Amino acid sequence: MDMDFKQLEMFVAVVEEGNFTKAAERVFRTQSAVSIALLKLEKEIGSPLFDRSNRNSYVLTEVGRLLFDYARRLLALRDEALAHLQAIRNIGQDRIRIGVQEVEGLHLLPPVLRAVSELYPGIKVDVARKSWADLVHDLRTGSLTFAILSFLPRENGLTATVLSRDDIVLIMSPTHRLAQRSDVRLEDLNAESLVAYNRDSDWYQHVVGALDRCRIRFNVVVAIDDLGTIKKLVSANLGIAFVPRTSVEDEIARGELVALPVRDIKGEQTLWLVHRHIDSEAGRAFLRAVKRFRDAHLGRRVHQGTRRFRQRGGGVRA
Repeated sequence: MDMDFKQLEMFVAVVEEGNFTKAAERVFRTQSAVSIALLKLEKEIGSPLFDRSNRNSYVLTEVGRLLFDYARRLLALRDEALAHLQAIRNIGQDRIRIGVQEVEGLHLLPPVLRAVSELYPGIKVDVARKSWADLVHDLRTGSLTFAILSFLPRENGLTATVLSRDDIVLIMSPTHRLAQRSDVRLEDLNAESLVAYNRDSDWYQHVVGALDRCRIRFNVVVAIDDLGTIKKLVSANLGIAFVPRTSVEDEIARGELVALPVRDIKGEQTLWLVHRHIDSEAGRAFLRAVKRFRDAHLGRRVHQGTRRFRQRGGGVRA
């Protein structure tokens, strides 16, 4: 059997238009060409597609009804495939602009961008590190396609997708009095000097709230949102700090910092991929690739506790 898409297009056109004249106009063929194509199709199938007992009616036979159903689906799949292939060819015409708030986002970018390039080699990406206020502003104005943030901006029209979750650990200098412990309790931190990081985040408020409830006195010696500076201050034994684990893995491996869990606190940082309405194929392709990477590498933990809500045109979704 050697049927092709053109034959199926002519067959579907005759059925949907109800006569050969309109069908021929629709597929840009003559009536005789359409008639010959359908006769050839019936010969290849070995069965009539139309009940010809009434020459003015185009009633399908049982075989005709079955083929009509499959033909429409095949043609739809062909159109979908062609559209997707064209979209992939168009991907290289746009640039994805990503803004990152903190070092944690920069740590996450290399494996994410590698996964994106494997799926869509033509995607071009520009990355900029900015303050959270600038990131939200640039998202709102369209200067950025995506931003990786450690908090949920309360802005109309923004959508946030969970990108990763990371354990919060207590870091200290290897010379700190607690550095040889396997873990610590909140009371062990009484009167400690604290280097405060990312104070606007939910997890930081969670940590401070736990310390306050246990009446743990601590002295905030420095409050800064630059993680690189915080790591240097802590390494110099000027204080301790709570940070996401992945942001200090290199320093831990080099013996510059020690990271310990705090037995009474279970905290984690969520990173969100935030964007407005995406109107480019490159942007949609990037988002598909990122979600595929997240689901494959970060597993079910990403989805646990994900909140879903809508806020005047914005929202959060997994």
